[in-house]
Amino acid sequence: SSPHLVQVRERIRINGQPISKDLFNKYFWLVYNRLEETKDPAHASMPAYFRFLTIMAFHVFLQEKVDLAVVEVGIGGTYDCTNIIRAPVVCGVSSLGIDHTSILGDTMEKIAWQKGGIFKPGVPAFTVAQLERPLEVLRERAQERKCPLYLCPELDDFEEGCRPLELGLAGVHQRSNAALALQLARTWLQRRGCQGLGELKEVPPSTELLGRPVPLAPAFRLTDAMIQGLRDTEWLGRTQVLSHGPVTWYLDGAHTTSSIQACVRWFRQAALNQDKPHDGSEVRVLLFNATGDRDTAALLKLLVPCHFDYAVFCPNFTEVSVANNADQQNFNVTLENALTRCLENQRTWTRLLEEKVGQDPWLPSPLRVGGLLQAAPARGSLLLVPPAPRPLNSPALVFPCLAQALRWVAQGRDPHLAAPAASGAHPHPAASSGAVLLREAAAVRVLVTGSLHLVGGALRLLCPALSQ
Repeated sequence: SSPHLVQVRERIRINGQPISKDLFNKYFWLVYNRLEETKDPAHASMPAYFRFLTIMAFHVFLQEKVDLAVVEVGIGGTYDCTNIIRAPVVCGVSSLGIDHTSILGDTMEKIAWQKGGIFKPGVPAFTVAQLERPLEVLRERAQERKCPLYLCPELDDFEEGCRPLELGLAGVHQRSNAALALQLARTWLQRRGCQGLGELKEVPPSTELLGRPVPLAPAFRLTDAMIQGLRDTEWLGRTQVLSHGPVTWYLDGAHTTSSIQACVRWFRQAALNQDKPHDGSEVRVLLFNATGDRDTAALLKLLVPCHFDYAVFCPNFTEVSVANNADQQNFNVTLENALTRCLENQRTWTRLLEEKVGQDPWLPSPLRVGGLLQAAPARGSLLLVPPAPRPLNSPALVFPCLAQALRWVAQGRDPHLAAPAASGAHPHPAASSGAVLLREAAAVRVLVTGSLHLVGGALRLLCPALSQ
């Protein structure tokens, strides 16, 4: 799978665990030296980073004699190096979104064409509910390649006559991922001739699915192992919550419009479910960065309704100097370029908030009283919505690295992070006043999103054990 969050070994796992450092070292040099010895003298370059790791992963799986390899495509499908497998057991396409447009195309149909490139003759494939035109493209690609393509029934169809399924991953969007995982798992188990998979249940086509161009796969009675698998699934950096005393970190590597929408739904629900502080002093912070060719303005606009008190922008570098952290170096991006992008995001966020204030002229602006944010005096009954007005002029701050950003947000209240440097390190008035609020708030809720690399850097600092 890719990308990794903290250590590159996460990309190659056996029985769910990253391979050991010794095993990684052994196979890295074995593959590297073999390629070095056999490369074409006329084209003397080695495979690029992702291609090398893909070759290495296949070699590891073959040498370690795994029963089953689950291979996540890197980007797209058609031209991705993982697509070298000629006869997989089964293929799956999850919910499509707009991403990597410079490589895959700028419409959902073009992206669907690329994703359908993994379909193989006679190999069953499954997908989940998609928009009509992209689904038609997937069907056309399946027909071209003589691949039987099926639509997964909703997870609700598996729950008929049994208790609601518990998912280890939070968020409504994970239900379609779970439905897809069940179909992929059952197909492989069938191929292995496993018994006791539970009888199939014909699913009556719902009105939503009528007229869809892809046949609906049947649901089936789940085995105890499948139910346990769904419940016990963990995936770092996806709808992950870390409670560190008064500071709660909400980590989600969403980086497309559809995944940010899902992230916002999850965060608002998760934050609402937390016990409210008795004195009501809760501060919400957004920590954001985005990379590549993504439309950050579109992503940030979706985050405005969360009503953050502060928005913090920083590059994905854990420290200003990354010399001691080879796993998280990116030689394609300079610190200067990354900071320029952060400053653009800061300006975009400020503009979006100004536009929102313009749309809601009756909403009160917050007044600072005694170092704490207090609502302005009520303006009649108009204050009924929202019942607890939050500051709409939330300051946006830029820090040069993740460590500084996290330390400022935590203000020494997270035992995993050192306290920020002495006063004077944050000359910006918003940083100074914000530090007071963050130190005095009964609860600090921080959403870290926009980039899996950002989330990975945050995890490295918040969970040092992951670096071991």
